[in-house]
Amino acid sequence: MKLISKYSKFVPYLYFIAIIAFWFTDANQSSGITAYPILLFSIPFVWQLIKPNRKLNFTLGITFMCLSSYLVLAYLSDMLQIISFSASTKEFMLYSGSFVALNFIMALWIIRNSIKRSF
Repeated sequence: MKLISKYSKFVPYLYFIAIIAFWFTDANQSSGITAYPILLFSIPFVWQLIKPNRKLNFTLGITFMCLSSYLVLAYLSDMLQIISFSASTKEFMLYSGSFVALNFIMALWIIRNSIKRSF
């Protein structure tokens, strides 16, 4: 149990690195060399794994929580039918629902790490 609690603080960073790697490979197949700037998004997360910084941690958590909150609001507006979306957009939103929920949870986890634990 100590091993799990010791390494659990790294889960959100590894999650976002995995998402960026997936995003890069997907874009690299269609765009080629222009997809490489996507890898720049992984630098703060890798930095947090190598040399943790409390301020960077809190900034990453707040930033991704705000982005995830925006996506959650898009889902709510679709459910309440405030804004009408096309059929293809609704299908995309259905498949990416777990992605939005996990992003929000991981962002909250990062914020919790920056508040409760000193790295």
